[in-house]
Amino acid sequence: MQFASLNALLDILVSLRIQSSFKNTTPVIKNLIFLSLFCFLFSCTTEAPKITPVDKKAIVDSTIAAFQKTLLEQQIDSTFKKYHFNGSIAVFKDSLPLYRRENGYSDFKRKTKIDSSTIFAIGSVSKQFTAVLILLQMEQGRLNVTDKVSKYLKEFQTKEYENITIHQLLNHTSGLNIMGGKLMFKSGSDFFYSNDGFNTLGKIVEKVSGKSYDENVQELFKKAGMTHSSTGDIFKGNNFASAYIGTPGKFQEVPNMPKRLGGQEIGTPAGGILSTIQDLHAWNNALYGGKILKPETLKLFMAKSAERHHAIFGKMGYAYGIMLNIGHPNSYFHSGYVKGSPSLNIYYPDTKTSVIILSNIADEERGKGVIFRPHIEVKKITDHLENTLSQLRSKH
Repeated sequence: MQFASLNALLDILVSLRIQSSFKNTTPVIKNLIFLSLFCFLFSCTTEAPKITPVDKKAIVDSTIAAFQKTLLEQQIDSTFKKYHFNGSIAVFKDSLPLYRRENGYSDFKRKTKIDSSTIFAIGSVSKQFTAVLILLQMEQGRLNVTDKVSKYLKEFQTKEYENITIHQLLNHTSGLNIMGGKLMFKSGSDFFYSNDGFNTLGKIVEKVSGKSYDENVQELFKKAGMTHSSTGDIFKGNNFASAYIGTPGKFQEVPNMPKRLGGQEIGTPAGGILSTIQDLHAWNNALYGGKILKPETLKLFMAKSAERHHAIFGKMGYAYGIMLNIGHPNSYFHSGYVKGSPSLNIYYPDTKTSVIILSNIADEERGKGVIFRPHIEVKKITDHLENTLSQLRSKH
């Protein structure tokens, strides 16, 4: 191996160390990292010249992955401790787990601990599944996103609703708030987040497919390799994380979970899916890896077609059931909240990295800004790391 390539690797580690600006990295961790590098350099320089050349890219990638693991462990562990986070957080780079931790209880009364098989309510993270179901029906020629909803549902055959399109329901630009009510604005002219809009999409899926929403989404789970996901309506099992309002010291269980998710207040297509860390990781890899939708359909799914001013995450782009960072890093994500169950699913396509945060308790008296502080902090950590890696790729 040439010294120039070793120097490049050293440059990368120095850049990671400096540019990441994680100032809390302990001297012990720093020394371990550079001791590992020294050992690697020493072993390389004493190799016999006849040995088959090493895959330089693989070495660089594995070194960066090791550094990522160290940073994520330190920073996200700190988030767990700071907020006494009750839930599960994981970071995967493609199939490689970079970070995973569970903490607290899935059942506070029985003191059942959260583990890797715990199933959570994921709230509005469900919307991306409904959007994909619509697009799958489009691929089969049963509808088009430019179609008017009134073509499929009688309740939209009114003067107020007759011009609303499927596209406008998918990106929340229809103006619909509550079904039967007056539109918030002329369809297509603005953004207003609507659960009823996504529940309407669920009805369209049922209408054109001739099958229930639950049947359709179960087929999608199977296609994505999601073996432990379900909906609130049909869930049967013992691993569900009961939802709670309050704090671990003073809590109240949310009644009728998860069955209530299929009721009129929420609706399964808008927020009634149940899933696990591993299943959402499988979903991200399958979806963005092109195993669910055709390439041109996937582009349509991911294309920014609206802007949203989120109360928690700020200004962002909106596509079909997913949100997008405006600026860097490139990411697709969605938060979810049903009583007691805040969640966040992020995918960074440039590095094929998934960040998944699931929980089952929320102190509603303090507001969603406080409830989602751990989620915001983790997203800042992983956004920053993605930007750092992007800078390194452009230099090397």
